[in-house]
Formats: sequence, structure tokens, C-alpha cells
Amino acid sequence: MTFRRTRCAQCKAKFVPERPSQIVHKECIEAWTEAQAAKREREEAKAARMAAKLERATDRQRKAALKTIPQLIAKAQISFNAFIRARDRHKGCFVCGCAFSDEPGKVMHAGHVRSRGAAGHLRFHEENCMGECEGCNGPHGAKPHQIKAGAIARIGQAAFDALEADNTPHKWTHEELRAIDAKYRSLTKELLKEKT
Repeated sequence: MTFRRTRCAQCKAKFVPERPSQIVHKECIEAWTEAQAAKREREEAKAARMAAKLERATDRQRKAALKTIPQLIAKAQISFNAFIRARDRHKGCFVCGCAFSDEPGKVMHAGHVRSRGAAGHLRFHEENCMGECEGCNGPHGAKPHQIKAGAIARIGQAAFDALEADNTPHKWTHEELRAIDAKYRSLTKELLKEKT
């Protein structure tokens, strides 16, 4: 019994198979089995890489789920402060008015009008935080009356009075802090794109 001519899977030449399942010449069998073994090794290596990548991703998700509220607050605060520094980088210190530079004492900080310790619920409030030089933000820096005058000049009396009157306690949640972090990361990127 003869079978229809077919192409060799290895060398691509036409041949007449001796069996119905034959896909290579007799001469190409060794080369074809070596090629198939190499292909199988590549596929196994790729599967191992994908499994390792998936495992790393699940590990990252598990670690993110285990983060505590203080850790998330710290991470969100970093993003928020970066946004404030990007927003106010050309405005100068809100207390003394000096321009920001890399010189000691003139490095820009994100200074809070009402401190994060005294008013933790206002730590991510954009009107409560402004660009402030290192000298004014330090422990022996600006006095409360100077901070008040600078804040009123920057945001207005009504907004300042609203900040001073806001004493509602706030309990931060995981989702809320992750959303704040993501929001201020994206806003910072947009600001830096616009101003460069």
C-alpha cells in the first residue's frame, strides 16, 4: 500500500511515507528528534520562567495585603509630599518667601500649616500643606504667627479659618490610603510633564 506524498517536517523536502503517521525522512529522524528535544527544553524553560514570574506577582500582592496602616500612611505621605513639592516649586517658601535651591537651609519641604501630629486628619489636605524651606520647617524655624501669616497670604483668611476649625477625627482605611497614594503619584507625574 502506498501513501500520499507529504513534506518532511525536518528538511521540508517531499517524500512518500512508509507508514501513515510518518512525518520525516528516515535520514532526518535523528536531527528531528534532537530538534524536538531542544524545543521541549525551551518550552519547559519558558513555562518555568512564567511560573516564577507568576509566583513573584502573587508574593507582591500578598506583601501589599499585609501592609499595616502606618506603613500605608508613610507611603501615601511620600507621594503627597512629592506632589506638594512639584506644585509649589516655583512659588517659594510660604513663610519667608525665599526661592528654593539646593543650598543648605533653602531645600524645599512640604510644610503643614497644622502639623500632622496635632491634626492627622488634615495630613493629606492640599490647603494645609505648602512648599516651605528647610529653615522655616525645622524645629527652630518659623514661629506659629509667621506660619499663620504666610498661610493666610497663600490660601486666604476663609480657607485658613476652615482649616483651624476642622477637628473631625478620621480613621484611615487601607483602600483609602492606597487610593491617595495612586492619586498623588499620577498628579505628580502630570505636573512634572507640564512644567518641563
